Amino acid sequence: MNRELTVVEPGPLTTVQDAGRPGQGALGIGRSGACDRAAHRLANRLVGNPEDAAVLEVTFGGLVLRAGTDVLVALTGARCPGTPHLAPTWLPAGAELRLAPPTSGLRTYLAVRGGVDVEPVLGSRSTDVMSGLGPPALRAGDRLPVGEPTLPLPGVDLAPVAEPPAGTVQVRVLPGPRRDWFDDSAWELLLGQEYRVSSDSNRVGVRLEGEPLQRGRQGELPSEGMVRGALQIPPSGVPVLFLADHPVTGGYPVVGYVADPDVDRCAQLRPGQGLRFSSRLS
Repeated sequence: MNRELTVVEPGPLTTVQDAGRPGQGALGIGRSGACDRAAHRLANRLVGNPEDAAVLEVTFGGLVLRAGTDVLVALTGARCPGTPHLAPTWLPAGAELRLAPPTSGLRTYLAVRGGVDVEPVLGSRSTDVMSGLGPPALRAGDRLPVGEPTLPLPGVDLAPVAEPPAGTVQVRVLPGPRRDWFDDSAWELLLGQEYRVSSDSNRVGVRLEGEPLQRGRQGELPSEGMVRGALQIPPSGVPVLFLADHPVTGGYPVVGYVADPDVDRCAQLRPGQGLRFSSRLS
């Protein structure tokens, strides 16, 4: 039997993601990779893969896969009702795995023992939706090769990890390189209000809705390097929180950075969900 998974239904958006393409920013190539890096690593550990192996990132469920041979899979991130979660599970040859929309959170990670073995592009199997690098988003009928296992099974039955919350999320923020473009009242407004996640959000960034921040300094910036977790303030005055497929450079001021572990939590925010920023790092 073929060591492959067949896509029966792709859902709203399912992409292949690994640890990305780090260290190529000077060439204009962003890192990309899994939006929720902790969930990506955990999924791989549960099936005995290297932590950077390629998995499927499933946005709001809807994915249906058929196994070409017996495979060991694990799901992490946003829980899809009716399927085993945070536990390695055997999917027999010919069986189908169906992911319903998650009850909370946005992105579910599906790891298969041996990894999703599509052809790498510039050293990574990740799909970068902004640059177009990597394999395209999955379509019905796609066949995904599964690699050969290289590590022993870990012998773990269940990973007791907290699930993404459904209510307002609070994350830690540090001042950014252009904090001085905003006076103290703008910084206090950033920390004091509850934002709402816009439906325009994607893998590039979480677009927010809320009261605009007013600049204390006017003018234009030359393009500067951008990183995951940056809070960029466009002319609307409402922050955009950059995620995995963020641009390599940008010309709008970055007022702050979300603490790196908290960016994973932001990757699970759904449209309409609340988000607050805190300057307390403990």
